This record gives sequence, structure tokens and C-alpha cells, in this order.
Amino acid sequence: MCGNNNSCSCSFISTLELILMLQQKGEDCDIPNGCSKPFLGPNPSGICLNTRPITFYSCCNNTLWTMPYTLNGVTATSSAFRIENLDDNCATCRVLAPNPDSTEITAFPYVATNDFFTINLNCIGVLKCLADTYVSGL
Repeated sequence: MCGNNNSCSCSFISTLELILMLQQKGEDCDIPNGCSKPFLGPNPSGICLNTRPITFYSCCNNTLWTMPYTLNGVTATSSAFRIENLDDNCATCRVLAPNPDSTEITAFPYVATNDFFTINLNCIGVLKCLADTYVSGL
């Protein structure tokens, strides 16, 4: 449990810094293939992946964090997020919504929303990375 111990968030910060760097590099689809290829970038189908979705679990009770979003006039909640910025011990994330187009949900499980939040990483007990994907609308 983290409680108010600032050292607990250090591993989260370094992990989120790596994800942020990969997402920024993911915008460049000229990343070479091979053993040194980062996780983001073009996949075998030629789609340039641009997001490593993440989920957060509360430090106090391991509850999955969910945040509200509005997409196409419909309000719901999601537990999938995209790291957008890091500032000291706080992370700004974009809420990702499930893809409403059921014909593309396997290839593209999420779409971007215009809903953001900033979280103090001391409140996080678990950070989980989901499969790299392409998210439109970024």
C-alpha cells in the first residue's frame, strides 16, 4: 500500500515516462523492425500503433478506477486511459471509450474522447498496461 509515501509512485512514473515516450515515437511509422523495435510503431498489418492503454487500481482498496466520458451525446464510464502528460507526481490522462463500431472493435478496441483527468500517482496501487493499439482522433 502506498498511503502517503511518495517513493511508491517512482516505478509508476518511470513506467509512464516510457509509455509516453513510445507513444510520441509511435507517431513516426519509420521505426525499424527487428529486435530493437519498441512496442509501438507499425504492426505487421502496416497500421501505426499510437497508444498503450492503461488502467489504474486504487492504492487503498485495489478498486479499478473508472472515469466518465461523453461520446456522440452518450455519457458512460471507462477504465481505459491514455497517458498524455506527466508533471512531477501527477499524470494527465485521456479517457478512452470502447469503439462503438462493432465491426472494428477487435482491431481497434478504443476511440479517443475529449475527456481528461489528472491523477496524483500516490493514489495508485496498481498500474496495468493493455495491448498496444491504434486510437483514432488523437
